[in-house]
Amino acid sequence: MAVPISPISINPAIGLTTRILIVHRRKQLLVIGYGREICTPVAYEIAYRIGREISRHDAILVTGGLGGVMEGASKGAKDVGGLVVGILPQDEASFGNDYLDVVISTGIGYARNFITAYSCDAIVIVGGGIGTLVEAGVAYMKRKPIVSMLGSGGVADKFAGEYLDERRLVRLEGETDPAKAIEKALSLANTRKTNSP
Repeated sequence: MAVPISPISINPAIGLTTRILIVHRRKQLLVIGYGREICTPVAYEIAYRIGREISRHDAILVTGGLGGVMEGASKGAKDVGGLVVGILPQDEASFGNDYLDVVISTGIGYARNFITAYSCDAIVIVGGGIGTLVEAGVAYMKRKPIVSMLGSGGVADKFAGEYLDERRLVRLEGETDPAKAIEKALSLANTRKTNSP
């Protein structure tokens, strides 16, 4: 969203004026978790609700673009008119779920987890296994805010309230309510200082 500000006189002697345009970048929230093969109905429903909340807060949903939690969040965001970006490990857009607006086909396999983690302002974990843990680890090393959805199983439940290692870079915040999870993720993203290791 761009908001023009009143003309500002740079040199009143010659009457030169300019307009300043302030550009507000929408926050990009990454949702990670169980893939299609092991996603539970509970995790899918939580992801759906998370996707809706992301869109209601005018943020952009970023996922790995496939099934399971990624699809649930994507469907939730689309159902309320949100913008959904899928960053695929495959080299063809046809692998993406049906709810993506923007498909980025990387062709680099699960190394794409670095792209998803680097492209977001904060992460929400719903369930998840080792792939989710790898993605969370990348975000952790970049000190990105991470919110784990309690009650969704897997990595989210196991690491909520914890740090991933003794460096204590970022605490994985636990939350049970999708609306509060997104508010927390956005709040943490807004106060985060960019400081790469």
